[in-house]
Amino acid sequence: MPKPTLPMEGGCRCGQVRFRISAAPILTMACHCTGCQRMTASAFSLSAAIPAAGFEIIEGEPVIGGLHGADAHHYHCPHCKSWMFTKPRGMDWFVNIRPTMLDDASWFVPFIETYTSEKLPWAATPAAHSYEGFPPFETYEALVKEFAERA
Repeated sequence: MPKPTLPMEGGCRCGQVRFRISAAPILTMACHCTGCQRMTASAFSLSAAIPAAGFEIIEGEPVIGGLHGADAHHYHCPHCKSWMFTKPRGMDWFVNIRPTMLDDASWFVPFIETYTSEKLPWAATPAAHSYEGFPPFETYEALVKEFAERA
Protein backbone atom coordinates (compact mmCIF):
# COMPACT_ATOMS: atom_id res chain seq x y z
CA MET A 1 0.00 0.00 0.00
CA PRO A 2 1.57 3.34 -0.99
CA LYS A 3 2.34 5.92 1.70
CA PRO A 4 1.26 9.55 1.36
CA THR A 5 3.91 12.26 1.42
CA LEU A 6 3.20 14.62 4.29
CA PRO A 7 2.10 17.29 4.63
CA MET A 8 -0.64 17.04 2.02
CA GLU A 9 -3.05 19.75 0.95
CA GLY A 10 -6.41 19.60 -0.69
CA GLY A 11 -9.52 21.59 -1.34
CA CYS A 12 -12.97 21.74 -2.79
CA ARG A 13 -13.71 21.81 -6.50
CA CYS A 14 -13.82 25.63 -6.73
CA GLY A 15 -10.81 26.18 -4.44
CA GLN A 16 -12.52 28.44 -1.89
CA VAL A 17 -11.91 25.99 0.98
CA ARG A 18 -8.47 24.44 1.46
CA PHE A 19 -7.13 22.08 4.11
CA ARG A 20 -3.82 20.56 5.17
CA ILE A 21 -3.06 17.07 6.47
CA SER A 22 0.07 16.67 8.58
CA ALA A 23 -0.60 13.18 10.00
CA ALA A 24 -0.84 9.87 8.18
CA PRO A 25 -4.24 8.18 7.95
CA ILE A 26 -5.04 5.58 10.58
CA LEU A 27 -7.47 3.77 8.25
CA THR A 28 -8.80 4.13 4.71
CA MET A 29 -12.21 2.96 3.55
CA ALA A 30 -14.99 2.83 1.00
CA CYS A 31 -18.62 3.00 2.17
CA HIS A 32 -21.35 1.47 0.03
CA CYS A 33 -24.34 2.68 2.08
CA THR A 34 -27.18 4.29 0.15
CA GLY A 35 -26.59 7.56 2.03
CA CYS A 36 -23.02 7.74 0.68
CA GLN A 37 -24.23 6.72 -2.78
CA ARG A 38 -26.64 9.65 -2.75
CA MET A 39 -24.10 12.11 -1.29
CA THR A 40 -21.51 11.25 -3.95
CA ALA A 41 -23.85 10.44 -6.85
CA SER A 42 -21.66 7.36 -7.21
CA ALA A 43 -21.43 3.74 -6.07
CA PHE A 44 -19.62 4.51 -2.79
CA SER A 45 -17.78 7.20 -0.86
CA LEU A 46 -14.08 7.13 0.00
CA SER A 47 -12.63 8.17 3.36
CA ALA A 48 -9.29 8.45 5.09
CA ALA A 49 -9.42 8.72 8.89
CA ILE A 50 -6.92 11.40 9.90
CA PRO A 51 -5.99 12.17 13.53
CA ALA A 52 -7.73 15.46 14.36
CA ALA A 53 -4.45 17.06 15.46
CA GLY A 54 -3.13 16.48 11.92
CA PHE A 55 -6.01 18.22 10.12
CA GLU A 56 -6.51 21.95 9.63
CA ILE A 57 -8.54 24.28 7.44
CA ILE A 58 -6.09 26.73 5.87
CA GLU A 59 -8.46 28.77 3.72
CA GLY A 60 -12.21 29.44 3.69
CA GLU A 61 -14.99 28.29 5.98
CA PRO A 62 -16.71 24.93 5.35
CA VAL A 63 -20.38 24.57 6.22
CA ILE A 64 -22.40 21.63 7.48
CA GLY A 65 -24.43 19.84 4.82
CA GLY A 66 -25.62 16.28 4.29
CA LEU A 67 -25.76 14.82 7.79
CA HIS A 68 -26.76 17.38 10.40
CA GLY A 69 -27.66 14.84 13.07
CA ALA A 70 -26.39 13.55 16.37
CA ASP A 71 -24.02 10.96 14.84
CA ALA A 72 -21.94 13.00 12.39
CA HIS A 73 -21.63 16.24 10.48
CA HIS A 74 -20.64 16.41 6.83
CA TYR A 75 -18.67 19.51 5.86
CA HIS A 76 -18.97 21.14 2.44
CA CYS A 77 -17.70 24.17 0.56
CA PRO A 78 -20.37 26.89 0.87
CA HIS A 79 -19.93 27.82 -2.79
CA CYS A 80 -19.46 24.64 -4.87
CA LYS A 81 -21.00 22.30 -2.25
CA SER A 82 -18.17 19.73 -2.51
CA TRP A 83 -18.36 17.18 0.33
CA MET A 84 -14.90 17.52 1.88
CA PHE A 85 -14.85 15.79 5.25
CA THR A 86 -16.93 14.31 8.06
CA LYS A 87 -16.58 14.70 11.80
CA PRO A 88 -18.21 11.84 13.70
CA ARG A 89 -19.84 13.22 16.86
CA GLY A 90 -18.33 11.97 20.10
CA MET A 91 -15.16 10.81 18.35
CA ASP A 92 -13.32 14.12 18.14
CA TRP A 93 -9.92 12.44 17.83
CA PHE A 94 -10.23 11.90 14.06
CA VAL A 95 -11.65 13.46 10.90
CA ASN A 96 -12.79 11.46 7.85
CA ILE A 97 -11.54 13.34 4.83
CA ARG A 98 -12.61 12.62 1.26
CA PRO A 99 -9.21 11.66 -0.21
CA THR A 100 -10.21 12.70 -3.73
CA MET A 101 -10.26 16.28 -2.41
CA LEU A 102 -6.48 16.06 -1.91
CA ASP A 103 -4.25 17.62 -4.55
CA ASP A 104 -2.63 14.18 -4.93
CA ALA A 105 -4.78 11.16 -4.10
CA SER A 106 -2.66 8.67 -6.05
CA TRP A 107 -1.54 6.97 -2.82
CA PHE A 108 -5.11 6.18 -1.69
CA VAL A 109 -6.41 2.60 -1.58
CA PRO A 110 -9.40 1.61 0.59
CA PHE A 111 -8.31 -0.87 3.27
CA ILE A 112 -11.85 -1.70 4.42
CA GLU A 113 -15.24 -1.44 2.77
CA THR A 114 -18.44 -0.98 4.73
CA TYR A 115 -22.14 -1.48 4.09
CA THR A 116 -21.61 -4.11 1.43
CA SER A 117 -25.21 -5.12 2.24
CA GLU A 118 -26.30 -2.00 0.32
CA LYS A 119 -23.70 -1.98 -2.44
CA LEU A 120 -24.61 -1.91 -6.09
CA PRO A 121 -24.16 -5.37 -7.63
CA TRP A 122 -21.38 -4.29 -9.99
CA ALA A 123 -19.39 -2.17 -7.49
CA ALA A 124 -16.00 -3.56 -6.44
CA THR A 125 -13.03 -2.24 -4.47
CA PRO A 126 -9.61 -3.72 -3.66
CA ALA A 127 -10.33 -3.48 0.10
CA ALA A 128 -8.65 -6.10 2.28
CA HIS A 129 -11.70 -6.37 4.58
CA SER A 130 -15.43 -6.18 3.82
CA TYR A 131 -18.32 -5.66 6.23
CA GLU A 132 -22.08 -5.81 5.72
CA GLY A 133 -22.40 -2.74 7.99
CA PHE A 134 -19.71 -1.01 10.01
CA PRO A 135 -17.03 -3.25 11.51
CA PRO A 136 -17.81 -4.30 15.08
CA PHE A 137 -16.35 -1.72 17.47
CA GLU A 138 -14.01 -4.27 19.04
CA THR A 139 -12.30 -4.95 15.67
CA TYR A 140 -11.11 -1.37 15.05
CA GLU A 141 -7.95 -1.67 17.13
CA ALA A 142 -6.77 -4.71 15.13
CA LEU A 143 -7.76 -3.06 11.82
CA VAL A 144 -5.81 0.11 12.64
CA LYS A 145 -2.79 -1.99 13.64
CA GLU A 146 -2.94 -4.09 10.46
CA PHE A 147 -3.36 -0.95 8.33
CA ALA A 148 -0.29 0.64 9.97
CA GLU A 149 1.76 -2.50 9.31
CA ARG A 150 0.82 -2.50 5.62
CA ALA A 151 1.37 1.22 5.09
